[in-house]
Amino acid sequence: MNFSSKLVLASNSPRRQELLAKLGLNFTIRVKEVDESFPANLHRHEIAEYLASKKAEAYREDLAEKEILLTADTIVCLEDQVLNKPADFAEARTMLQSLSGKAHEVITGVCLLAQQHKIILHDVTWVYFKSLSEEEINWYLETYQPFDKAGAYGAQDWIGMVAIHRLEGSFYNVMGLPVHKVYEALQTLESQIHPDSTNY
Repeated sequence: MNFSSKLVLASNSPRRQELLAKLGLNFTIRVKEVDESFPANLHRHEIAEYLASKKAEAYREDLAEKEILLTADTIVCLEDQVLNKPADFAEARTMLQSLSGKAHEVITGVCLLAQQHKIILHDVTWVYFKSLSEEEINWYLETYQPFDKAGAYGAQDWIGMVAIHRLEGSFYNVMGLPVHKVYEALQTLESQIHPDSTNY
């Protein structure tokens, strides 16, 4: 399933690339370094949308007329604490120790940007972890090295199979992209850009 516009994914994430490919979408990848700081007064549900939009705006001047840029940001929230990507092994272990035996939120913000149009959205999934032993945490970190993942884990990894005993919401959102919402938003944006298009 393809669109008249050219889709550009602004992410190095192999999970997001895999999910878009499974949707049957043709896309190119364009990546640049973007400052991922955010205002301290933002609500946790606003952080992911803010960062996705901030990333997209960094590419605005490079967008061609028929391109749609997709950016995303995923955060893990445990109570009032926001867990981003761990800086090192020690921080990753601390994160998993905190998540062990508890429920947490995974929030992914998405921005779809065209020259004259912009859609920002987010999705929330509740993830319930069983209690993990120190041995399990250390083995997972040493084996999978999930230091590029928010909350220091990948739901599609070993830890997702053994630790996640319940989900409320989209599993793909936990992987880094709420594909059901992204697909609907792409359809909406395509109809705005090409109102006479019947390619979707």
